[in-house]
Amino acid sequence: MNTLDTYNFAGKRAVMRVDFNVPLDKDLRITDDTRIRMATRSVMKILNDGGSVVLLSHLGRPKGGYEKKFSLESLVARLTEEYGREVQFGGDVLGEEAAQKAAALQPGQVLLLDNVRFYKEEEAGDKDFAAKLAKLGTVYVNDAFGTAHRAHASTAVMAHSFAPADRVGGYLLQSELDNAKKVLEEAERPFTAIMGGAKISDKILIIEKLLDKVDNLLIGGGMAYTFAVAQGGKVGSSLLEADKVDLARELIQKAKDKGVNLVLPTDSLIADKFANDANVKEAPNTEIPEGWMGLDLGPESREAFTAIIRDSKTILWNGPMGVFEMPSFAKGTEQVAHAIADATAKGAYSLIGGGDSAAAVQQLGFGEQVSYISTGGGALLEYMEGKELPGVAALG
Repeated sequence: MNTLDTYNFAGKRAVMRVDFNVPLDKDLRITDDTRIRMATRSVMKILNDGGSVVLLSHLGRPKGGYEKKFSLESLVARLTEEYGREVQFGGDVLGEEAAQKAAALQPGQVLLLDNVRFYKEEEAGDKDFAAKLAKLGTVYVNDAFGTAHRAHASTAVMAHSFAPADRVGGYLLQSELDNAKKVLEEAERPFTAIMGGAKISDKILIIEKLLDKVDNLLIGGGMAYTFAVAQGGKVGSSLLEADKVDLARELIQKAKDKGVNLVLPTDSLIADKFANDANVKEAPNTEIPEGWMGLDLGPESREAFTAIIRDSKTILWNGPMGVFEMPSFAKGTEQVAHAIADATAKGAYSLIGGGDSAAAVQQLGFGEQVSYISTGGGALLEYMEGKELPGVAALG
């Protein structure tokens, strides 16, 4: 893969796929600009070389065609501030204005175009659409790791309209791959992975892959209750994938066979309804009464998890330990984040695997106290599962 450091952008016009899928409030103000800031180093490298940049991104999930709430025009002021120069807005990616403004760009100038997903051809990976996008630049740069697992027009297909020498991976993309490899190939032991979230079905492949890599595998979140049933337990009205109970049993056995310390919660905070103001009590994970649901790790499980994490040298975390969006059920996620920060301070390497885990770490104030926070949960998981990422493969 060609990298930014091996490419001179002087006199070049880079058409650059970024991930500016940032959250906006009802007044279309950015509430978290992390994704914007993560792309800045790549943008500034191109500009400082004497190149110009045409920025392409998606935002949200438009249903087809223009929708103001999903327009990237809302980001122009923040980008102008970020780059210390005017950022032009060119509107529709296939419009005449976009083509004219791109062609007129001078060295050091930046043009932002509107949401590529206003066209259904983007997600369909349409070759003609991709070829039209490619005409906006003379070199292609992909720095959108969060969508690198999608074979979309702007993330993978358009790269093939450029010569291999003119397809370049951005700093963020490179950093994400380097940090994933550090965990997969260079892990210092003990290596602990913490898997949370709702469903085993979302994490089957990564769990199986990790059983060949880790010393400890901690399971939390909603998926833990399927494991509890696999152990012969009763979980009340907790989240349960009944068709995955046999699979959970197989994973428990595989961990034993491979000598992996698979740690399942022994107790939960349970509630009589899915609400922050629910009645709450503690119960063993395998003895949750009917009409009650497990929504967070119990105190015994929190202590067991955090003790293992604090003694680890390499840590991978993907998925919250409970319904952390509700303060009543955030303790497990918060204590795990705290333990990871403590271990990192003692010299451990910690990789937070995007998505809800990244959001939790940032919200809880531990963002600066872990080694690396991935910007792409799905892309990271697929890469760690051993799948080829179309957006990376297209770079050669």
